[in-house]
Amino acid sequence: MNRIYRHQRYIYDLTRKYYLLGRDQLIASLKPAAGDAILEIGCGTGRNLIAVARRYPATPLSGFDISTAMLETARHALDRNGLPRVTVAQADATRFSPEQFGRKGFERIYISYTLSMIPDWQAVLERAAAALEPGGRLLIVDFGQQEGLPRWFKRALFAWLARFHVHPIAALPAALANLASRGDLQLRTRDLYRGYAFYAELERPHSSARLSPLPRSN
Repeated sequence: MNRIYRHQRYIYDLTRKYYLLGRDQLIASLKPAAGDAILEIGCGTGRNLIAVARRYPATPLSGFDISTAMLETARHALDRNGLPRVTVAQADATRFSPEQFGRKGFERIYISYTLSMIPDWQAVLERAAAALEPGGRLLIVDFGQQEGLPRWFKRALFAWLARFHVHPIAALPAALANLASRGDLQLRTRDLYRGYAFYAELERPHSSARLSPLPRSN
């Protein structure tokens, strides 16, 4: 990740705003209650963290990324915006635990255009679901399968994304449905922009115990 983003981080936010669609809708849907803690998985340059911090100024907020280069950019951005209350750290999305942030769990966790960059994205979902507090929600937005758009557009987009090691996940809706059924979670999904993006929410009922993540295969 450091090799990929060593130089891209300087123009990342400027270029990505035109095609990472649905991020602001996700942020608006977080709607934390007073005292709820929020975690971003794959916080990158800190763009989303800053937007969340501005929208929910009283909310404990943390984020992590595996790339130290991206985290350096995120920390500078947070400092420029006067947001010392936002905590960022280096962590692997397939192995993280809330204890790394001094918590037992989070009331809100969100993943914005990160799953499609991680080969073992199933492990990320398992970890995120396990880190939800009762009553908590996991919100996800990522590339969809472009069902409502021309085939040439899908081919061109997917080929371009592959150059950046991004691979939209056709199996994501089914994997979320399976995770919801195993963990007694409530799942809501919808396609955005004619299938350009896929949006999902997993909610843990207050009466539900946390789901332990499945063991990782070697």
